[in-house]
Amino acid sequence: QVQLVESGGRLVQTGDSLRVSCEVSGHRFRDLVMAWYRQTPGKEREYVAAISRSGDSRYYADAVKGRFSVSRDNAKDTMSLQMNGLKPEDTAVYYCAGSESTMAIATKRFEFWGQGTQVTVSS
Repeated sequence: QVQLVESGGRLVQTGDSLRVSCEVSGHRFRDLVMAWYRQTPGKEREYVAAISRSGDSRYYADAVKGRFSVSRDNAKDTMSLQMNGLKPEDTAVYYCAGSESTMAIATKRFEFWGQGTQVTVSS
């Protein structure tokens, strides 16, 4: 059974930096393309960033480009999201997602999901 477990979310101030992580078990991690999404109450889940299996290719939503950085460590089965210059509008539950298909980066269709970690940015 594939499990994705996020960690690192907490309350921070506007302008702060924060790193959230996702640990994967139950699947060969290096075979998964991975992504971060976020969701606030009453809104649809929003794509944030994605990373290829090797980590060589990284993709970002316009809202976070230049502030967030996605990375992965295939030796530790872990993906991270470094968030800098946080804004109140970044407040959300952050989810990691994985897919066996490389097409998922284009289709945004991921079959494995974590439970989320709450990031709150106060003004």
